[in-house]
Amino acid sequence: MWEQTPDEARTAFRKLAVGMRRPEDVIEVSSVTDAVVPGAVGDLAARVYRPAGEGPFPTVVFFHGGGFVVGDLDTHDNMARAICRSAEAVVVSVDYRLAPEHPFPAAVEDAVASTLAIRARLTDFGGDDRLAVAGDSAGGNLSAVVTQHVPGLAAQFLIYPATDPGGDYASRHDNAEGYFLDLPTMVWFTDHYAADPLDDPRFSPLRQDSLSGLPPAVVVTAELDPLCDEGLAYAAALEAAGVPVVRRRYDGMIHGFMDMAAYSEAAGKATDDAVSLFADVLAGTTAG
Repeated sequence: MWEQTPDEARTAFRKLAVGMRRPEDVIEVSSVTDAVVPGAVGDLAARVYRPAGEGPFPTVVFFHGGGFVVGDLDTHDNMARAICRSAEAVVVSVDYRLAPEHPFPAAVEDAVASTLAIRARLTDFGGDDRLAVAGDSAGGNLSAVVTQHVPGLAAQFLIYPATDPGGDYASRHDNAEGYFLDLPTMVWFTDHYAADPLDDPRFSPLRQDSLSGLPPAVVVTAELDPLCDEGLAYAAALEAAGVPVVRRRYDGMIHGFMDMAAYSEAAGKATDDAVSLFADVLAGTTAG
């Protein structure tokens, strides 16, 4: 990916994530509708997934991964469906602005603004008072940052999140190449999105002065992922701040395994387990 232009990379990623998805692998939910939610500077495309049943349900705002440069509502459709079905929640997937056309902090500002807007309309979505955030990779980064800026959230689901792009971690060196996400691509993402503000907690949520009072978290990491150690470091920092944390490192898994069930039975089992962990945490929170 790091040898491509952003547009070329987006096209290639869609071919991988959408073009190769078989109809029988699409997770069934009760309904899926396109929507629009307010962003920081204008409306954003969104997609609303509803589970079976009458509700009321909690609402989960979902932010897709893709290094802040690639990815969209379609590439992460099945991940949103998995959360909707297993967590019995209405999932609102938000198509935030991408770099390099919209560099940092555009994605963060959209994530915060859309979460606030959805919070103001919970009766139109899940119907109960629980609002959580979820996301993978860059979306995990945005979810973590949103919890630091939007009070009153019920839970956070951080899937192999980028939490400290300016840090130095063994997993970045040990897993620098050969496991889908490689180090040159990570640098390519950062150069397009936010090459300078690596210490800004809006980009590196682990650098936030205090993590106390944040919502219960499920932090999922993969053993063979350059981002593994910083995800574990963020989970540990949350725990040290008194935040309830469920963390799980899936051995043998690589970055992106949450969308690889069609090719790997082990990835499918890990995905089901991870979403179940989040479902349990969300179910244990209290509406209102």
